[in-house]
Amino acid sequence: MTSSPTASPGIPPEVLCIGESMALFVPAEPGPPDEVRTWLRTVGGAESNVACHLPALGVRSGWVSAVGDDPFGRALVREIAAAGVDVRGVVVDPTRPTGLYVKESGAGGSPVRYYRTGSAASGMGPELVSTLDFSGVRVLHLSGITPALSDSCLALVRALLDRPRGDLLVSFDVNHRPALWTGRDQSVLAELAGKADLVLTGDDEAERVWGTGDPAELRALLPGPRTLVVKHGERGATLVEGAAEPLFSPALRVDVVEPVGAGDAFAAGFLAATLRGADPLTRLRRGHLQAAATLLTQDDVGVPLAEAVVTELVRADADSWGSVRLTGEGVVAT
Repeated sequence: MTSSPTASPGIPPEVLCIGESMALFVPAEPGPPDEVRTWLRTVGGAESNVACHLPALGVRSGWVSAVGDDPFGRALVREIAAAGVDVRGVVVDPTRPTGLYVKESGAGGSPVRYYRTGSAASGMGPELVSTLDFSGVRVLHLSGITPALSDSCLALVRALLDRPRGDLLVSFDVNHRPALWTGRDQSVLAELAGKADLVLTGDDEAERVWGTGDPAELRALLPGPRTLVVKHGERGATLVEGAAEPLFSPALRVDVVEPVGAGDAFAAGFLAATLRGADPLTRLRRGHLQAAATLLTQDDVGVPLAEAVVTELVRADADSWGSVRLTGEGVVAT
């Protein structure tokens, strides 16, 4: 593998995200997918999604992965960099291709078809760690997708979690994808999450991995991480941190256009607020607001809501927060 020719010098990132990104194709015209002839090519990947959200939230981010020496790889590195993300750590694999996936858009869900077997990112391994510069990095963000890609990717994630971290905070989004774990031991997700400092998970995927989606029960099964965030879909999210009582924050009501990418948006909003030293409720609400902005678009990375709107909603009392509905036209009080 060789260094990406698109990399450029810049200020070190505060958050470093490591994981696969792929060329993403979505329908550019209405109709069933087998009849759609025009598709829009964009970028998709859990870790790069988080990285792309952060600059708009005032947080410097970097993304590390491997791409093929092909048009898709060049395009996604260029577009992720255009979001303000440091891509100097990306490597180009001369033999493996960039992965891609196709999704059908819809508010009720988006069937996704992946074409990533043998991708460049699946060839990443623990040797990558020695090439990384952690100077200035405050958060390392990983997900449970990477260790499912290959044995070498699992070894990479283990090496990252086992390295001395000092003041570095390791964030781990479980991101359980059942299809990726077919024939693989998914119990390693519990092992990896237990080594992180901050864990984000949906209650549904926690049920599959740990046998429970209940925050208190999950906390007992995950005593190691300092912070645990359990997302409950459209209901909201619960933060369990230290010895404090679990804190639940309801999600905003949103006229959903397309749901994919909302979890990555929540992670970015939550991490950005955490780096600012925000209080627990603000951190959860910032996560919800960033997720809401993505739910209002077909893109995996939506445009953040206006900061004035975000500030007002973050400070709202419980009744005011609960009365808000977000639509394509803006904020509506009900």
